[in-house]
Amino acid sequence: MVSIQDSSPSFFENAQNIPVDAIFQVQKDFLADSDPKKVNLGPGAYRDENGKPWILPSVQMATTLVANCGHEYLPIAGSQVLREEAVKLVFNGTKLYSEGRIASCQALSGTGALYLAGSVLRKVDPTPKAVYITNPTWSNHDLLFSSLGFDVKYLPYYKDKTFDFEGYMSGLVTAPAGSIIILHSCAHNPTGCDPSKDEWKKIASVIQERHLFPIFDSAYLGFNSGSVNEDAWAIKYFVDELGLEASICLSFAKSMGLYGERTGLVTFVTKSPSQVQTMNSILENGQRATVSTPPRYGAEIAAAVLSTPEILEQWGKDLITMSSRIRSMREKLYEELVRLETPGDWSHIIKQTGMFGFTGISPAQINHLRAKHHIYMADTSRISIAGLNDSNFEYVAAAINDAARNIY
Repeated sequence: MVSIQDSSPSFFENAQNIPVDAIFQVQKDFLADSDPKKVNLGPGAYRDENGKPWILPSVQMATTLVANCGHEYLPIAGSQVLREEAVKLVFNGTKLYSEGRIASCQALSGTGALYLAGSVLRKVDPTPKAVYITNPTWSNHDLLFSSLGFDVKYLPYYKDKTFDFEGYMSGLVTAPAGSIIILHSCAHNPTGCDPSKDEWKKIASVIQERHLFPIFDSAYLGFNSGSVNEDAWAIKYFVDELGLEASICLSFAKSMGLYGERTGLVTFVTKSPSQVQTMNSILENGQRATVSTPPRYGAEIAAAVLSTPEILEQWGKDLITMSSRIRSMREKLYEELVRLETPGDWSHIIKQTGMFGFTGISPAQINHLRAKHHIYMADTSRISIAGLNDSNFEYVAAAINDAARNIY
C-alpha cells in the first residue's frame, strides 16, 4: 500500500504553547523533589496534623449512606436534594428564601459555578460587559471570565500587608453601570484579608448606587470561621438587607474535602419569584452546552451531609476542627518567627484569615526557600497554612528567617 502524505498546512500551524498553571507547576515540582524535608505550601487542600489528606468523619458517614447510589445520569440541573439543601444552608431565614426567589443549578465545584454564572449572564445580556476582579486574586478568575469574552479589569485590593479599602473603593466608584463585580465571600484568596462588616456595607452601597452586579465566589463558607452563617454574612447583607440581585457560587471542595468530586452550586437571587423559572431554564441551557449533566457521586455525598441531621451535626464539628487547626498553625508560625527575631513585621500572618497566608516575601526569597530548603509555594508568596503542622512549622519558620536575613 502506498502512503500519500497530506501536504496541506497543519490546522495547528499557528498554535502557541501555553505555560502550565503556576499552582499545578508548584505541585509538580514538589512531587519531583526527593528530599525528605520537603514541604508543600502551594495547593489549597486541607491537610491534617500529620500532613496527610483528611477524609472528614461526616463525609465518611455520608459515603456509607450513599454507597449504592448507582451511576445513572442526574437531571441537567443536578441533584434536587443538593440544590434544595445547599440553598437552605446559605439562605435559610432570609426573606428571599421564604419567597422562593433563588434559581439554582449544580456545577463543577467553584470553577464550574463561576463559569456557568458568567455564561448565563452572557445569555441574559450579550452586550459587552466588564468584569472587575481584585488585584491580586485567584489566578483562575481572569482566565475564566476572559475566556467567556468579558473585559476583565482589576481593582486595587492589597497594600501594606492589609486590605486596601481606599484603593478598592476608588476603583469601584468608576465601574460603569451593568458591570460585574467578583467578590470573595470570605477568606480572600490569596491575601486572607477580608473587608470588615462596616467596609462591606460601604462596598454594597456603591454596588447598589452604580447598579453593578455582584458574583460571590464562595469557596470557603464554614471553612473560614467554622460557621457557615458567619462566613455568609456579606452575602446575606447584600441580598437580604439591601434586596440586591446577585449570583452566589458555592464549592464543597474545601468545606467537605471533596476536591476530586467537583461538587458545587451556582445560584441567582432574583427580584421576584416569577423570574426564577426563567433563570433556571437559562442555567439548564448553559449546563447542557458544557457538561450536559453534572457528576453524581460527589453530589450524593454532599446532599447526604446536608440533609441528614446527625451527619450535618458532625459536619459542623468537622468545620470547627479544620478552621481551628489552621488558626493554630498561623499563631505557631508567627510566634516562631517572632522568637527567631526574624527581620520585619509578621503580624499580618495572624491578622489574615482562611486557608492562605500572603507572606509578602520576595521572588528571590521564594526561590531560595525552594532551592535550599525544599519549601514550595506560589510565586506570589501565597502559602497554604493547611500545609503546616507541628512537625514542620519550626523548619518553615527557620527557613523564612534565613531568607529574610540573607536574601534581598
